[in-house]
Amino acid sequence: MLATLERIELLEYAEDLAKMVLESNIAEQYQICLNKMQKNKETQRKINRFVQLKELYEEVQRFGKYHPDYKRVMMDIRVAKRDMDLDPYVADFKLAETDLQTLLDEISKMIGKSVSEHIKVPAGNPFFETGHGCGSGGSCGCS
Repeated sequence: MLATLERIELLEYAEDLAKMVLESNIAEQYQICLNKMQKNKETQRKINRFVQLKELYEEVQRFGKYHPDYKRVMMDIRVAKRDMDLDPYVADFKLAETDLQTLLDEISKMIGKSVSEHIKVPAGNPFFETGHGCGSGGSCGCS
């Protein structure tokens, strides 16, 4: 019975933490950028064009360079991806998404490390500081 009450209390704390994240400026900026990206017709056209070409790209990849449209599709998808990535609404969204992911990574790391230094914490950003490399006093011994 005590373990069940403790579990419920922990889940309530997790819900409070999630609410705090959702109410943060970082999450608010993410939502604003997402909405702007979704509502802009030109941005959506670029995204849809890329998605269509991606499907064609996947079909061409089955045959590789032997597919008759290989070079055209490879060039078209690169151009469409660059066009989409350089769109200001997509670029702003990606920055906001990275900021939110970094916040979630930091929270996960803090929770995991407060339990044990040996807890492995998933991090969405491969460049996220793990605390075990040079400069952190990790196995190399430097600080």
